[in-house]
Amino acid sequence: MKYLKQLMIILTAYFIGVLLQTIFKLPIPGTVLGLIILFLALYSGIVKIEMIEDICDVLISHMSFLFIPAGVGLMTSFGLLKGKIIAFSVIILISTLVVWIVTAHVVKFLRKVCAR
Repeated sequence: MKYLKQLMIILTAYFIGVLLQTIFKLPIPGTVLGLIILFLALYSGIVKIEMIEDICDVLISHMSFLFIPAGVGLMTSFGLLKGKIIAFSVIILISTLVVWIVTAHVVKFLRKVCAR
């Protein structure tokens, strides 16, 4: 029952994000809005880390299993990717570098803001 309550907190944030995205037709995915809402709830103290800690451990321990549908979807679409491997490799490399750089700057900014 404890896991169900904790999962409901996470799913509530997710559904609020999806609802906001649908109602306001925002260009940000509802899942990302849900993560932002959950982050803000944790940051403000509305949700305490202890309230979702156990289910988060369970989800993280099963993370590789949760990526199977994406991997199967990629395998079934491999015919579309054939012959374009270099273009996709370049795109993956560039996007990975962009994510690293943006993440580094966000972490640097947050450390500066939180140190105050």
